[in-house]
Formats: sequence, C-alpha cells, structure tokens
Amino acid sequence: MVFLRQSVVGLFLLALTLGLLVYAGSLIQGAVTERLAQEPRVPEARERVFAVNVVDARPETVTPVLTAFGEVRSRRTLELRAATSGRVVELAETFVEGGEVRAGEVLARIDPADAEAALARAESDLLDARAEAREAERALALARDELEAARAQADLRQRALARQRDLEARGVGTAATVEEAELAASAAEQAVLVRRQALAQAEARVDQARTRILRSEIARDEARRRLDDTVLRAGFAGTLSDVSIVQGGLVSANERLAQVIDPAALEVAFRVSTSQFTRLLDEDGRLRPAPVTVRLDNSGPGLAAQGTLSRDSGTVGEGQTGRRVFARLDGVRGFKPGDFVTVAITEPPLENAIRLPATALDAASEVLVLGPEDRLETMPVTLLRRQGDDVLVRAEALAGRQVVAERTPLLGEGIKVRPLAPQAAAEREPEAMLELSTERRAKLVAFVEGSAAMPEAARARLLAQLAEPRVPARTVERIEARMGG
Repeated sequence: MVFLRQSVVGLFLLALTLGLLVYAGSLIQGAVTERLAQEPRVPEARERVFAVNVVDARPETVTPVLTAFGEVRSRRTLELRAATSGRVVELAETFVEGGEVRAGEVLARIDPADAEAALARAESDLLDARAEAREAERALALARDELEAARAQADLRQRALARQRDLEARGVGTAATVEEAELAASAAEQAVLVRRQALAQAEARVDQARTRILRSEIARDEARRRLDDTVLRAGFAGTLSDVSIVQGGLVSANERLAQVIDPAALEVAFRVSTSQFTRLLDEDGRLRPAPVTVRLDNSGPGLAAQGTLSRDSGTVGEGQTGRRVFARLDGVRGFKPGDFVTVAITEPPLENAIRLPATALDAASEVLVLGPEDRLETMPVTLLRRQGDDVLVRAEALAGRQVVAERTPLLGEGIKVRPLAPQAAAEREPEAMLELSTERRAKLVAFVEGSAAMPEAARARLLAQLAEPRVPARTVERIEARMGG
C-alpha cells in the first residue's frame, strides 16, 4: 500500500510539472508572436551638442619676444703670463681666486737679481760707448787740423816751385833747384792725401762710436724692459680667476698665472635659427640694436639684466646651424662669466595680430570659429609667432569672431556646440606658504650662510625670507633640493 501511494503521488507531481511547462511555453510563444506582429518604433534622433571654451579674436599691435638660451661671457679679459722665468719672491694679498685688483696694482714680483745685473752691464757698456764717441770726436777735430796744416804746407811748396820755375826762366835758377822744389811739392801733396785718409778714418770712427751708442742704448732698454717684466701688474681693474701661482714657486717664461676679468664688461652669446635671425635684421640686412633681457633662472627672482644686440658671428661653425648672436649687457649685478641664462629679445611690433591659445591652432594653420546656429566653421589663418602657450595669427575675416580655445578630435566643421562665455583672466593663486619648525629653519639658514657660490644679494634675500614666520614653499623646495634633502 505504501508503494502504491508513493507511486500515485509521483505520477501526480510529474503531470503537474508537465502541465506548468506547457503553460509557460504557450505564454512565451504568445509574447513572441505579439512582439513580432508589432511595427518597429524608431527612437527620435537627437544631435549631440558639445560644450567648448571660446575666446574673442581681437586684432591689436603685439610686440613679440624671442626667447633663447645663452652663456654669459666677458668682453674684457686679460691673461697674466710670466714674461721671464724665475722664482716668485713677492705676491700681493689680492692675488687669489676672486680677488679684486686695481689698474696698475703690483700683483707679483719675480726675482730681479739677474735682470738688475744685466741692466748694470748694459749701462756700463753704454758709458764706454759714450766715452769712445767723445774720444772719436776729439780725434776727428785733430785730423781736420792736421789736414789744414798739410794743405797749407802744400800751398807753400807750390808757391816755392812756381818761384823756382820763374827764376829758371830768367836764367837765374838751375834745373836741380827746380827739380828739388817739384819733389818737395809732390811730398806735400802726398802728405795732404795721408791727412785726408786719416780724417776719413776719424769720421768713420765717430760713426762707429755713434752706432755703438745706439746698440748700447738698445741693450740697456732691453735690460730695463726685462727688469720691468719681473713685476706683474694689473692692466685694468677687475676680478682674478684661474689663479695658479704661489709665493716661492718657480715659473717659466710665458707661463699662464691667472686671468683678470672685468665684471662690468659682460656680454651674452646665444644661438638662434636662421628664420629667427632674419627677424632680427633691419631693412639693410644688418643686425638691429634690439633690447635684450637676460635672466638667471636658477638664482631666484630678481636676478636680471638689460642689454642690446651688438653683433653676430662671422661664421656658422663646424657642425652648427643657425646664427650665433652677441648682446652687450648693461648694469649687470650678480652675473658671472659662464652663467647659463635665458635671453629674451624684443622683436619689431606686429600690426593687426591676434593672440590665441596654442591649442586653438591645428597643424594645417586652421582654427574653428562659431558660425550661424552655433555651428563650427573652419578658417585658415597665417601663423606669425609662437609665444609660449599662445600663438600670434593674422586673418582678415577673423576679427571679432569667437574661436574655439581647445580643439579635440570630436570637434570639426559643422558640429553644433554650446559656447562657454569667455572668462576674465583668473587671478593668480597666492603662493603657498609654510610654517617651518625651528630645526628645519636652522638647517636652511645654515646652508644659505655657508654657501660660498651664492651671490651676496641672493643670500641676503633668502635669509630675509627665512626670518619670516611663514616662508614661501618654492623657496624651501629650491634650497632643500640644493642641500640634497
């Protein structure tokens, strides 16, 4: 009975399950049939509208600034070299690295003993030469007197000869007497020739004495110059660098001892491309004296100098491109030769130029402007300059239009947009300030005070900032970066 009862219950449950499955299948079939019988409904299409930032295109006169990087150099540099060899017996206190020297100041002295002895010998030789010249002058005067006497003797002999010939012609004299007078006259003439030769020799001796005096004076001047070369002087006021000499050391001739640099005569050398160089030329093709601003970025704010373009290099240089330009600096403070600086050159003003964000311009020199019904239009423009994150463009039809400030791949001609009104320039966020602990502030102050390479003006400015209760975060980060912390 139990088996029969369980069998009947199982059959009932099976039949109930099959019935439910058939009912569910019929419901699904009916729903599918009804869905297929309905007409398809197409949803209403809506155009996507993008929100874009726009800026107003206003033509104005803009003065572009060309930015380059260069190196500060000295326009007035003097190499101090030893003109003679020897031992350094005297050294000035200012003859050190970074020492300030005055024009004409004695910086070093090499042992002058040998040079003084040579000068003394040259002066004694000059005295001998002058004594020889005086003796030659006296000998010349005597030779002239002897010549006059010989000529007078010859005249007497000639008159005696004439008298004997006159007597012979009148029959009073004899031939022997005449011959004797002729021999005496001939001897007198020979004596005149001898005295003339002696006078010539005396004159030659005088010339030789004068030449010897000149040679002696030259030797004396050379000896005096060698003595002067033992003293090393500063040619002009400046600062010493590359000092490589100590007192008591031996130096050789033409050995480089140091350099004198005029800290007030500096210039900056920088390289620009050929297209940039053409913008620095005037109508005659010469470099314009354009104003230049030089900044030393790694020394904090305020370290800047003004200058003027002075010249460009004569050659391009092996393996180089563009042009190398030099600018003369005026009123430099804190700059040193070798500083790597940023150079800003003021170019001629551009008329009717429009300043736009650099993101508004594509590679084809086109911008997107708002058209009717807030749809975008493409407009070609002429790129004039790139100025940091901005560009200067020019287009006659662009004036007064609204330009998309930031182009994206989703934007293009004909797309409807929702322009956002131009916002006023946001105020610059105040610089973050830090409250330093006593230990941290002491470490920063100790590093600034112990930095020998830091200019005095920059050191004073940093110490003043560190003395305040709140210190700029950028200042703290810059000092700690140099500390390596």
